[in-house]
Amino acid sequence: MAINLANNNSLANITELPSSISGGGMTLISEQTASNSATIDFTSGIDSTYDSYVFKFYNIHAGTDQVQFQFNLSTDGGSNYNVVKTTTAFRAGQYENDSGSFFAYITGADLAQGTGFQHLEEGTSMGSDNDQCLGGTLTLFNPSSTTFVKHFIARTNNAHWIDVSTDGFFAGYGNTVSAVNAVRFAMSSGTFDGVIKLYGVS
Repeated sequence: MAINLANNNSLANITELPSSISGGGMTLISEQTASNSATIDFTSGIDSTYDSYVFKFYNIHAGTDQVQFQFNLSTDGGSNYNVVKTTTAFRAGQYENDSGSFFAYITGADLAQGTGFQHLEEGTSMGSDNDQCLGGTLTLFNPSSTTFVKHFIARTNNAHWIDVSTDGFFAGYGNTVSAVNAVRFAMSSGTFDGVIKLYGVS
């Protein structure tokens, strides 16, 4: 087996990688800004170009208290968002006033062969104060496969409506062998503001 070497022996001075080594990276595909929006849909750019896709959430701000930021998948370009999903979720949290903390499974945020929206925060907890918002990521793996289910992993941090930092972990799969080609984001009720960016990962 041949060993690929950089063009010199000092890592600090490397200026070029051998052509057989891929640097990888994330490519911005699209960006959408929610402004008092009920839903944000990504109906293009999710195809076989990349093996995985990452959505990044910036300052997702709910229009009302005690709602959930969530998503669903489509296999028909966004005509329907109802892919069957089996998911799991847990959370950690810390109160602003240091009155307590917690770590627990989130029973109300999982699905067992459900077609509904999947939570991206830990419950009916988002706050609508001017300074409260959510940030995080959702990674969708190999959505164009017509052989396997569609795995996803998400992690978000949310400013809870009662002033708690909640760190949420969500994972699961869309139980379909059809290609997933669209994703919808929405609140469980009302509208939201913020920015969502879609990246392809090479």
